[in-house]
Amino acid sequence: MLWHPFADAIKGADYDVQDGLVHIRIQQRNGRKTLTTVQGLSAEYDLKKIVRACKKEFACNGTVIEHPEYGEVLQLQGDQRENICQWLTKSGLAKPEQLKVHGF
Repeated sequence: MLWHPFADAIKGADYDVQDGLVHIRIQQRNGRKTLTTVQGLSAEYDLKKIVRACKKEFACNGTVIEHPEYGEVLQLQGDQRENICQWLTKSGLAKPEQLKVHGF
């Protein structure tokens, strides 16, 4: 059997993938450097596994931070807004209509 990194997150086809909106934001750091933050992913998902997969896929660094207002947030280096949108829908973690992209 083929191993799937998000097998624990995949439910039946009729089961809702994600309950609320997933907010994808970009933050300016210094100079040309930016951060992409992903907030609102379901607590059922192992965010550390998701970050590990994103880091491999997008060739960038990333981490899970505890935000005082938003809870656990994924943080990726660089402008990964388009990449993360495509990847979340491709992997089945969120539907396209649940993604809300902010910034510029």
